[in-house]
Amino acid sequence: MSYEIKQEGKFKYIEEGSGEPLILLHGLFGALSNFEPLIEYFHKHYRVVVPVLPLLELDLLHTSVGGIEKFVQKFIEHKQYRNIHLLGNSLGGHVALLHILKHPENIKSLILTGSSGLFENGMGDTYPKRGDYEYIKTKTALTFYDPAMATKELVDEVFEITSNRLKVIKIIALAKSAIRNNLGDELKEIKQPTLLVWGNNDTITPPFVGKEFNKLIPNSELHFIDKCGHAPMMEVPEEFNKILHQFLTKLNEPAAVTS
Repeated sequence: MSYEIKQEGKFKYIEEGSGEPLILLHGLFGALSNFEPLIEYFHKHYRVVVPVLPLLELDLLHTSVGGIEKFVQKFIEHKQYRNIHLLGNSLGGHVALLHILKHPENIKSLILTGSSGLFENGMGDTYPKRGDYEYIKTKTALTFYDPAMATKELVDEVFEITSNRLKVIKIIALAKSAIRNNLGDELKEIKQPTLLVWGNNDTITPPFVGKEFNKLIPNSELHFIDKCGHAPMMEVPEEFNKILHQFLTKLNEPAAVTS
């Protein structure tokens, strides 16, 4: 199913449904299509919002995790969202973490899946190899437990990005920024309820990363999904949606009154 991409000034985004905002932040090679099963399921319960992150559109000086976070903050201010459930995958999770640490006031809950911010395996020192389609295909497949998830359409998208010299420079800048911007010491400051959903077969942010986030974020719960790699919301959407729905429902239940 395709959704209308709205544009207001410099902001492009999808917005479906009504209620509390559920904002979804995609990763470095992510796209709005990564979240289609999630939008389809949750727009019946929440206002699902997916901003197009300008990962490769910012000037080189601002091509960083911090630069993307500033863009997200301006988008949230522009839309005047409140009581936000903020979800990020991979680099999007890193941006979500930075945002909640800088601007906790409008965030009701945090959801991370395969997030960077503590540790991540890059695509390797030689990455990205421009013009080597098979190499890009192999590396894209590593995102998933099931290599068949790396469809020709997805590989073509990544190949197109990595065939452009300036885009490659910006990808490397973002990747290095993510590695430098280690948030380990600050995570204890996050007060919001936090859901961590990790693929048991994630080779980019392996399972121990999810456990470390769980240890460092005070009010967090961790769920592992078997036969699943770095993008659970794409690879096992039904299970991912069930875990997320239970978490959000529990948040909105009135607290039990104790006498």
